[in-house]
Amino acid sequence: MEANLLRFQSFPAIFTISRTKSQIFAVQIAPPLSKNCNFLAISGIQKNRTHSVMASASTGFKNASRIDESEMYNLDGIRSSLIRLEDSIIFSLVERAQYCFNKDTYNRDGILKETEKINAKLGRYKSPYEHPFFPNDLPESILPPLQYPEVLHPCANSINVNKIVSNMYFNELLPGLVKEGDDGNYGSTATCDAICLQLLSKRIHYGKFLAEAKFRASQVEYETAIRAQDSKKLEDLLTYTDVENATLERVKKKAETYAQVVYEGPSEVESKPVNKLNPGFVTSVYGECIMPLTKRVIQVMYLLKRLD
Repeated sequence: MEANLLRFQSFPAIFTISRTKSQIFAVQIAPPLSKNCNFLAISGIQKNRTHSVMASASTGFKNASRIDESEMYNLDGIRSSLIRLEDSIIFSLVERAQYCFNKDTYNRDGILKETEKINAKLGRYKSPYEHPFFPNDLPESILPPLQYPEVLHPCANSINVNKIVSNMYFNELLPGLVKEGDDGNYGSTATCDAICLQLLSKRIHYGKFLAEAKFRASQVEYETAIRAQDSKKLEDLLTYTDVENATLERVKKKAETYAQVVYEGPSEVESKPVNKLNPGFVTSVYGECIMPLTKRVIQVMYLLKRLD
């Protein structure tokens, strides 16, 4: 897998973030699918056929069994989840922007790794949507098993690009988001970074589900490109420019709203909005990092292995 990760580091455009407000960004996001496109239906999965995640620890739940009954496995559920993730990502970046870069924080290994251990005990990384940055030596869940529908091809289990996500975040995103320097808030900085990284990882790895839905919707076209191992053709099939631009515009409006400083009381002079971060920068993060990683890496990588 590490060889694959290194191979996909050859996409330089993914990791260059524009930092000017005026620039118009071309983005790469998921195309629309038919409203009738349901993961459970297109994969031939019945409601009673689910994947059970086992917890080995003793929890006090006797013969307990849980089933994921959310509506996250149809198109409307996926789109709703992606829109909610936009909100979460923007708010997390607003929170992180209040602190300096605080380089000394990253000489210490700890908060993200320990956070993942706690999350693992609650079953977070048994979910097909979640991917740990430190997958080795994670503890077992203390909760009863949760059953997830078997939606993805087994090759999905081998795809984890969090090394690329981490490099993008620390080397490209943070330098454009925060001030240089050291304000001493190492604990708060590391906590914010952990939240940002987990949200970015979840959003980017959602590409597996998007790729599976698109494959099922146009199977013949995708199979031809997959058998030829034609990455460029796959990327073309995955691209819907109108939807990408619409999503980018939505993210921009959200960033302008969520990052705005709100003043109390009447104001005699109408002043220009003051933002806690640059909304244009948030837009560029989506257009030049998140969406290209989702499509050019996750979706293409998944589809190239889809017929294995």
